[in-house]
Amino acid sequence: MLPTPTRYFVVAAAAEGATRLNAFDNALLSARIGNVNLVRLSSILPPGAVYDSDLQLPPGALVPTAYGSIISEVEGELIAAAVGVIISDDSVGVIMEYGGKCSREEAYEAVSKMLDEAFARRGLTAKEKKIAAVEHRVERVGCCLAAVPLWY
Repeated sequence: MLPTPTRYFVVAAAAEGATRLNAFDNALLSARIGNVNLVRLSSILPPGAVYDSDLQLPPGALVPTAYGSIISEVEGELIAAAVGVIISDDSVGVIMEYGGKCSREEAYEAVSKMLDEAFARRGLTAKEKKIAAVEHRVERVGCCLAAVPLWY
């Protein structure tokens, strides 16, 4: 029997909350990862990982996740987060994440440039790149989150 490949998806979401932690939790819920335990990881996607946009994670599971986020309590401030994955045909993939005081487009571009640099440094040729980004205008306490959850 062949081992099941790692599955992943790329997601970005924003939310408000009464507190910083509630805003973060609400963004997790909006991103479909609010009922699992995130185990933060660095930036490598295993070879052969399969993209699955409909991936369902078991409630309470320990889920390795690369993510970037930003939380702000400054009313009217524009915040954004982005995450991206770049994949080659025969090697590891790289994940890059970003959160900052900027637009969705600026966050997207920041992640895209980081992905390109990471692959250039490794001498790899990109087969595919996936990026998710979101922006939010803070009302009270806002959070932007972008994540790549992995499931084995």
